[in-house]
Amino acid sequence: MGDLHPVDVRPHGGTFVVAAVAFLREGHLLTVRKNGTSRFMLPGGKLEAGESAHDAAVREVREEIGLEISDLTLLGEFGADAANEPGHRVESTVYLAPLPGEPVAAGEIAELRWTDLACDYDDLAPLLSVAIIPRLRQG
Repeated sequence: MGDLHPVDVRPHGGTFVVAAVAFLREGHLLTVRKNGTSRFMLPGGKLEAGESAHDAAVREVREEIGLEISDLTLLGEFGADAANEPGHRVESTVYLAPLPGEPVAAGEIAELRWTDLACDYDDLAPLLSVAIIPRLRQG
């Protein structure tokens, strides 16, 4: 399932366009922390010029956690304050995908964590805490 139209990835008025993937396992969500940051977020990142959200999600997962994915299901489009760029917002297309293997921190990823969906954390990116986790808790 892919997007048919590429999205312009340049920041517009302080907004970044990104794609991310949610992997679930036994009530836990795979989250990552990038080098030099303190907030956990989903594997994913900014779209490259001419790249669809689907293709960006596949590329970012390969670069950040070393997994090849192809079976993506759209969870939704979400927006929130950016975790690592003060004064900016992030607009993210988020997919669900089955976990095809064991993830490993690669590229710019410093740490992986299986975040318990039933618990509250104070180190999550705003997009996760205000939008994605509440949506996942709904089922």
